[in-house]
Amino acid sequence: MTTIKTLTLAMGAAAFLGAQNSPKFECKEPTVQRTIVQNDHQPAGTLGKENKIQVALLLDTSNSMDGLIDQAKSRLWNIVNTLTTLKYDGQAPQVEIALYEYGNDGLRDENYIRQVTPLTQDLDLVSEKLFALRTNGGSEYCGAVIRDASMNLNWDGNEKSMKLIYIAGNEPFDQGKINYKEVISTAKRKNIYTNTIFCGSRDEGIQTFWQNGATIGDGKYFNIDSDRKVIYIETPYDVRISQCNAKLNDTYIYYGSHGSEYKTKQIAQDRNAEVQSVSNAVERTVAKAKKNAYKNDHWDLVDKAEKDKAYISNLKQEELPSELKGKSSTEIQKIVAQKSSERDKIQKEIEELSKKRQDFIDAEMKKKGSADSDDLGKAIEKSILELAKKNGYSS
Repeated sequence: MTTIKTLTLAMGAAAFLGAQNSPKFECKEPTVQRTIVQNDHQPAGTLGKENKIQVALLLDTSNSMDGLIDQAKSRLWNIVNTLTTLKYDGQAPQVEIALYEYGNDGLRDENYIRQVTPLTQDLDLVSEKLFALRTNGGSEYCGAVIRDASMNLNWDGNEKSMKLIYIAGNEPFDQGKINYKEVISTAKRKNIYTNTIFCGSRDEGIQTFWQNGATIGDGKYFNIDSDRKVIYIETPYDVRISQCNAKLNDTYIYYGSHGSEYKTKQIAQDRNAEVQSVSNAVERTVAKAKKNAYKNDHWDLVDKAEKDKAYISNLKQEELPSELKGKSSTEIQKIVAQKSSERDKIQKEIEELSKKRQDFIDAEMKKKGSADSDDLGKAIEKSILELAKKNGYSS
């Protein structure tokens, strides 16, 4: 993976070195002194329960698409973070991601398609399944996979919700028995926008109907070089955000028969992100700080108690981790409340650092004249912001 390392400003470098050499483990900027009062905090975003932002990623996993899958792994958390910046009437909608693969003859489906995950806030699951994708030869039927995604995913019925399909591949868009024009038109009637990303030259994508698919779906058409390595810029804030991630993980309390497995998966997906790059791991940490995207109430007691305050009172001893067994409901509630308070403060700290990090990246990209990097993540990010503005969302 090609990484562009940037020189930091003197102040940024000093902060970076201070974070590395400090014997005390903390994620706040050591050069800034401020007092954080217990419970005097604001969440990273106000959760808008009335509407959602739902995104289905439809990825070609035929033989030639290893580069596309690698870009998806590298850009998943960047895409999530773009979605979490959006607000509708001042509220941050709930974010859900779905994943499909198509064009792989190892799939047991006549159209070579598979729903890998449903629309979900379990982003660790999405990451796990994305990293498990393998390419294989096959036939790519865009119409078939769009039909399945538009019909079988649990799309929200609220007209204010933003529903987006992104399909990426490199074969003619009109292959297969399913008429792409009909299925995209049907999806549009349900306010589902279809965006197309052709892996190849812009003209070839136009000639092979990828642009036409986006036009019918009222979405955006892009072409990318799927073999291009994602450009990363290291910043003086990366180490401190990574330190925050370790502290953030400590605020999770698993419960239930499979809780420990989910906790293990959380750590595993941290490592998967790190394998891609330091920057990708940082993007994941930033996403984990967003309450409207990264929710784990199906295994984390802190998230569950926030959703259902009475849940702890009904917990059975066998559903608890060893450190909570034998404790009363009152004691558990106190521990959960403390972890919740700690999490809110850490998430707020991550948000503050991530804003400074993004400002640094934007400035460096502007210097290099590469603000429009030709990759999957940048194509999706650009279209999300354009479609959001069109639908009354602000960022």
